[in-house]
Amino acid sequence: MEEFVVLVNPEDQVLGLMEKQQAHVNGLLHRAFSVFLFNNNGEMLLQKRASGKYHSPLKWTNAVCSHPRIEETYLEGARRRMKEELGIEADLSEKFSFIYKADVGNGLWEHELDHVFTGIFEEEFHLNKDEVEEIRYISMEDLDKEIAGNPENFTEWFKIILDEYKHHFNS
Repeated sequence: MEEFVVLVNPEDQVLGLMEKQQAHVNGLLHRAFSVFLFNNNGEMLLQKRASGKYHSPLKWTNAVCSHPRIEETYLEGARRRMKEELGIEADLSEKFSFIYKADVGNGLWEHELDHVFTGIFEEEFHLNKDEVEEIRYISMEDLDKEIAGNPENFTEWFKIILDEYKHHFNS
């Protein structure tokens, strides 16, 4: 099934729809969301993207990141993708939104108006192996060390969003 993203201006006014991969080739601003899940110890859930992803395969990233559909709110899209990728439902709260642009390789760009959600989850996952290779929880301290030592193992957008998260919450 062809996936479309919602093109927007910086004020989040809808400009139209575009096939997802084409929007990434053109580097056009579109709606996105990112979910950061934590366990009760404050460790962050990371997912390793599946090997079949058309960009950034087998790289570690936040719990869920994707795009709302035209008829969805950001929160509805985040809940849908948590179910589709991780096989879970969790309470989420929106923390902030911002715009970023990142070169993700192979002539592709993520240029997103990103709404960031957080939640706590400590139950069983049911991973969609077409989307997620594996998952793990990690302390923020260990995550910072891993990113500093091996930044190439992480998605470009995750590093940007994580920095923005820390800026907002002084982690």
